[in-house]
Amino acid sequence: MDTPLYPASTGEIAHKRRELAPKPLDAFKAFSAAVFADGALPGKTKQLIAVAVAHVTQCPYCIRGHTQAALKAGASEQEIMEAIWVAAEMRAGGAYAHSALAIDVMAHTHGATPG
Repeated sequence: MDTPLYPASTGEIAHKRRELAPKPLDAFKAFSAAVFADGALPGKTKQLIAVAVAHVTQCPYCIRGHTQAALKAGASEQEIMEAIWVAAEMRAGGAYAHSALAIDVMAHTHGATPG
């Protein structure tokens, strides 16, 4: 039998988290509730941001949870997919932008200056 890479988030796991560290869990839940509450940004927008960030951090639990929360907050499937494309562009853009570091090393290793 194959063991899944990521186990399902069960009630048993939730209970164990609470048992092992109840105060940090309560603090995290309160922090999360405050972060995702309507404010200058509506909750729907915050959930779309969370969907994008979850794809960049590649957390499967966050992808599932925040996609569900975004739908519940009224986001359309198209809005969710556009948020994911923003994440993809930002991730690729980071690699492109950081190429400046490699170019700088190559230039200094060969005695030339970037230009």
